[in-house]
Amino acid sequence: MNRFAKLCSVIALFVLLPLVFAGHDYGQALSKSILFFEAQRSGFLPSTQRVQWRANSGLNDGKASGVDLVGGYYDAGDNVKFGLPMAFTITMMSWSIVEYGRQMAGSGELGNAMDAVKWGTDYLIKAHPQPYVLYGEVGDGNTDHYCWQRPEDMTTSRQAYMIDPTNPGSDLAGETAAAMAAASLVFRQSNPSYANELLTHAQQLFEFADKYRGKYDSSITVARPYYQSVSGYADELLWAAVWLYKATTNEYYLSYLGDNGDALGGTGWSMTEFGWDVKYAGVQTLVAKLLMGGETGHYAPIFENYQQKAEFFMCSCLGKGSQNVQKTPGGLIFRQRWNNMQFVTSASFLLAVYSDYLTSAGKNLICNSGSVAPSELLSFAQSQVDYILGDNPRATSYMVGYGSNYPRQVHHRASSIVSIKVDPSFVTCRGGYATWFSSKAGDPNILTGAIVGGPDAYDNFADERENYEQTEPTTYNNAPLLGLLARLNGGHSGYNQLLPDSSPSPIAIEQKMTTSWNANGKTYYRYFTVLTNKSGKTLKGLKLSIAKLYGPLWGLTKSGDSYFFPEWLGSLPAGKSLEFVYIQSASQADISVSSYDMV
Repeated sequence: MNRFAKLCSVIALFVLLPLVFAGHDYGQALSKSILFFEAQRSGFLPSTQRVQWRANSGLNDGKASGVDLVGGYYDAGDNVKFGLPMAFTITMMSWSIVEYGRQMAGSGELGNAMDAVKWGTDYLIKAHPQPYVLYGEVGDGNTDHYCWQRPEDMTTSRQAYMIDPTNPGSDLAGETAAAMAAASLVFRQSNPSYANELLTHAQQLFEFADKYRGKYDSSITVARPYYQSVSGYADELLWAAVWLYKATTNEYYLSYLGDNGDALGGTGWSMTEFGWDVKYAGVQTLVAKLLMGGETGHYAPIFENYQQKAEFFMCSCLGKGSQNVQKTPGGLIFRQRWNNMQFVTSASFLLAVYSDYLTSAGKNLICNSGSVAPSELLSFAQSQVDYILGDNPRATSYMVGYGSNYPRQVHHRASSIVSIKVDPSFVTCRGGYATWFSSKAGDPNILTGAIVGGPDAYDNFADERENYEQTEPTTYNNAPLLGLLARLNGGHSGYNQLLPDSSPSPIAIEQKMTTSWNANGKTYYRYFTVLTNKSGKTLKGLKLSIAKLYGPLWGLTKSGDSYFFPEWLGSLPAGKSLEFVYIQSASQADISVSSYDMV
């Protein structure tokens, strides 16, 4: 069957599937889940900050070490910046956009999701000042947990910890490489220079991780009580390699996956969990995608072993495998009492993308119990999301601010203490415990969109601030949910999920040659260009880069080497277009978006 016929058959399959799910407002949940990341921001907050009860914090981070480490995300309800979970968060947000950015654009949230990724990658760039140096933590859990303070007030240690060739951390460097490679796909169209910068960092970090091997928590020992790398670094090396192959199509990374699949466990480990520590299921899912898309070279037999392990994971989640995951009586995936939701959202995301990969390939999942249609994987992922949003024995929404019955005493310093903008009185280290932590009142600031740790093995949940195992949120709980909610809200639209990755831009640029003429022995062409705001928001601060432009241009304002809106146009509303023309005796110019804001 030729490529066109295959594509047509795939589209026909999608037509048979329901495009949009009913029941919960997945679009609202998506918007709220992205908003949560603005509450987790560290550093100088931008003028576009929507979570207004937060203010600047951590403005001297890195200063004592002679490096600028201002920015990034606090991982959870504390004020520490842990590099490993932060990088995993960024990888999963980026994967969400790579797979389901079209659906995000349709709901007007793509710009916000990309902003959330960039807030993280801007920090990771700072944290990687030299090829073989990476800062992996600012602050430490011991001193931080002794205090209960707003980020804006914190008096705890802000010491920075790094890895280098003498003190390696292949898991940390590998995950950070994966994050930057995945994020480069997000920005490839809209900000190619930034995407290239991320890719350079990713390649350097992968080389560092592979050349100087070791566990990061043996070098940054203060991280061990909080984010111990139990699985080691082999999974992160494969994880980084698969993302670098997707970002570069460089055969070196494909060969790395093929040559090291057995030695590093990619073809050997049968997993029933996926998260910030253990990446094997994610690696196996992505390699299976490469296999189904025909991107295997002579490694097909090895990649089939990766796929077998990916399908072991899927079957286990569905309860149709040889070793199935535990579920609560209400049907929620359950692995552990402490922040169980991290495993629920990550597993559900993998089920959703694998469902779409199978549909694109025209295949079913084969489990011990028999053949499983791709739609069954997606339905199970949806059931997990619906449980999170309130379809559970307690009728509780585990997303703060969604529905009417959600956690009101979240284990989160900034949320539980009155905003510094409302009461600027200094909150002392221990005074915060006495006044705010121990309060039985609801949080003064609603941590909108946060996914808390969730219920126990029997669907029980205690909404109490001191119950950190169940009421503390984390960034990596939310990150996989971005893509999953976008998929459930926007449907699929018949897109072949096995095609090369290319995150969509909310800005479309179309060029066409409208006329030509000869003069003085040369042929001149008039190019008509239409720039359209495809998002649901207003486009402002547009900056264009135009290469291979050799003639005059009308309809834009030039400043330096960049082009901006014409003086009479300050913004471009949702769905509207801007037109401009240029003339030259050459083929069309290369026009790309350097930066923009969506408001």
